[in-house]
Amino acid sequence: MRRIWKLLTGTARRLRWPATAFVVLFLLPTAIGLGGRTIGEARGMNWWEARNDTTHQAPDPAATPEAVLEVYAARAFGWRGAFGVHTWIASKAAGADHYIRYEVIGWRLYRGQSAVAVRPGVPDGHWFGSRPDKLMSRRGPAAEALIAEVQAAATRYPYPDQYRVWPGPNSNTFIAFVAREVPELGLDLPALAIGKDYLPDGRVIDTAPSGTRYQLSLGGLAGLTVAREEGLELNLLGLTFGLDATPPALKLPGIGRLGMPRSAAEGSEAK
Repeated sequence: MRRIWKLLTGTARRLRWPATAFVVLFLLPTAIGLGGRTIGEARGMNWWEARNDTTHQAPDPAATPEAVLEVYAARAFGWRGAFGVHTWIASKAAGADHYIRYEVIGWRLYRGQSAVAVRPGVPDGHWFGSRPDKLMSRRGPAAEALIAEVQAAATRYPYPDQYRVWPGPNSNTFIAFVAREVPELGLDLPALAIGKDYLPDGRVIDTAPSGTRYQLSLGGLAGLTVAREEGLELNLLGLTFGLDATPPALKLPGIGRLGMPRSAAEGSEAK
């Protein structure tokens, strides 16, 4: 019994620091994010009452004859927004009078449709009440060339008939897939984009979504990303803790980016 007790106490001491790190870096920020989201949702709004109108961030097609390609992210509806965001791509061809949205929407499967939705839509609309952040914006000939590649990549997405909120495949898995297929986007997805680390076809190692280095992932449940755009990211149970150097920032689960904001035009917009 004494040997067993020594073994247990020794194991507990060895696990003390890893357990403390997990609580401080992952559980505590998530709890703060969940608490803030719960307070914000206290009014109990139903999803059909939430705003989906434009936020006027995208260029007006009537005043913008050139091609436009942008990527957005907004907090998910309700309590899910404490943990993650929904991401999508919006494009407008040169001379077009409307935008096309590329995204994955899980409930489409219940209607016998593909989870992948490619259709005209509001490029910068609220996502069921949440104002989106613009992650990337390109215009002109550079955007025109990338739009064709994005369209082709969307057709190659391997999970059009599958959707799983956690750990994927979900809407962020789709955008991350397109970003890897079109590395010229240089897309740095938010740490709150749960599902971005769910690699296709059971891969363990792949390029990071930005295409600027590599990542390791075990089914989206645990992994490590080291890349110029993403910085250093540690994924555990779908939650991401990271450090970014360009520009400097701390990435926390449930909270997101803390530090210098990353402009959508910074290294991402070309005219």
